[in-house]
Amino acid sequence: MNKLALRGTVWVASDIHLGEAVPRTARAFYDFLEQARDQADALILCGDLFDAWIGDDHALRTPPAWLAAALDELRATARTIPLLLARGNRDFLMGPSLADALGARLLDAPVVLDTDAGPILLAHGDEYCTDDLAYQRFRRIVRAPRVQQIFLSLPLSLRRAIAAHARARSRQARRAKPMALMDVNAAAIEQALRSAGCTTLVHGHTHRPAIHPLTLDGHTAQRYVLPDWEFDHDAPPRGGWIEIDPAGIRLEYAKTLDPVPEGASGYRIKARPQD
Repeated sequence: MNKLALRGTVWVASDIHLGEAVPRTARAFYDFLEQARDQADALILCGDLFDAWIGDDHALRTPPAWLAAALDELRATARTIPLLLARGNRDFLMGPSLADALGARLLDAPVVLDTDAGPILLAHGDEYCTDDLAYQRFRRIVRAPRVQQIFLSLPLSLRRAIAAHARARSRQARRAKPMALMDVNAAAIEQALRSAGCTTLVHGHTHRPAIHPLTLDGHTAQRYVLPDWEFDHDAPPRGGWIEIDPAGIRLEYAKTLDPVPEGASGYRIKARPQD
């Protein structure tokens, strides 16, 4: 199991799904990055930072305007505090070239974080959705090194087309599946915590933010689920993160400042602790 020591105040966010079609979400996220630079000692982005990732060469060679802006914001963050990137199911092709260009560190999750709040198992979360057999089969295929090597050797235009087709198929499949099938499996969660020697798990992926108390082998345990970010298409807008410090672990939600200043291109956010 991978391990990483992080001291002080650590923020963790996930499932931002940056892309060309979500400018307001991007603006809210950039405000969050500015807030993290001021208030956190380290920031972990725990997968699905991007709605799709078709290779580091795409980002570093000829990024479209929305992506260039995102990379600039991430670089600014990495210059101020340690920035750690974990891969999700949408951006599992993020590689060391991207991390190096940003000044960030690429995490191999799941990873055990040694924090001032104690040891925490951190994962994107899709690996625990074991009831969805079709997804897990697909996950094994696309994570195979040879399959990734073949995909990254394709022309960028073909990679874009394949990614767009995969996203469309994913949206269609999600509509046909019951929510319970796409959530984590309780036995998989318990096994992951046992293997890591932890009683706390933080993950994203499911877009169902909550704090779940657990009993693991007679001991109290907790599972924290990170919020996803959406400020463009759904009302009310949503987003959030987890804050870890010597006082403990807290799930924070992003809240729009109402009214939005005249002429603003997006939303500014502030922390709203969970009730």
